[in-house]
Amino acid sequence: MPSTWTVRGRQLSLDRPLVMGIINVTPDSFSDGGRYGSVDEAVARAGQLLREGADILDIGGESTRPQGATEVSENVEARRVVPVIERIAAQYPDAVISVDTVKSGIAETAVAAGARIVNDVSAFRLDARMADVCARTGVGVVLMHSRGGISDMASYARATYGANPLDEVLSELQARVDVALSAGIERARIALDPGLGFSKRSGDSLRVVARLDRLAAWGFPIVVGASRKRFIGELTGGEPSERLFGSVGAAVAAYERGAHVLRVHDVAATRQALDVAAAIRAAGAA
Repeated sequence: MPSTWTVRGRQLSLDRPLVMGIINVTPDSFSDGGRYGSVDEAVARAGQLLREGADILDIGGESTRPQGATEVSENVEARRVVPVIERIAAQYPDAVISVDTVKSGIAETAVAAGARIVNDVSAFRLDARMADVCARTGVGVVLMHSRGGISDMASYARATYGANPLDEVLSELQARVDVALSAGIERARIALDPGLGFSKRSGDSLRVVARLDRLAAWGFPIVVGASRKRFIGELTGGEPSERLFGSVGAAVAAYERGAHVLRVHDVAATRQALDVAAAIRAAGAA
């Protein structure tokens, strides 16, 4: 299993689970759209998440919400994310910043502003230049399984699988890993995300978490973003903002099955739960 993740000249230890705190600087994200619309609000949120125990801050300027997501222009996305990344990098120089984008131009500008990770929910499918930009800048990359484009990747439009959805997810992810390696991105910089809720019905997402060990066996850092997802709502009821406890449960379950990085909205609760789970694991190995 990997012990570190290399992200633009920095080694992130995977000896304990890492928490990636979500900061959506969009007006229309499914859970917190519009809450951090100004640079000041987003930077204040970054400080809060760092104090709560976030190891990574993931800044996103284009929503992939399940219903009605629309692609935004590169200019609009840049205006949303780049000033926020610049301010966070200046105010919190030790913070590890990730940019959540499918556009190579945004990735390149964000890295120049201080980002160390590119989190591409299309795993380089939607922009042919993205792999080359990531290779050249030395960033850590998150390759997430998805199908389709911005408008439908988080819907059920392409959630068509055979008898074993995980087989297809793994096959499609392997193809994206091959693209990254062929572009010159070192294995130590690649993390994989199975894409819960992206082109997956609730049962598919549950099965992916249940057998996450199959993906973890590849030896890459594993990122899981279950926070407030629709499959949790279908199990527990409630709107996205009311899915805290289910989200924490999913994060712990994913960690127990091999996840290294948990991408979440609610950092404090997840950090505490993962610390307890990690301590129990360590005591069992002693």
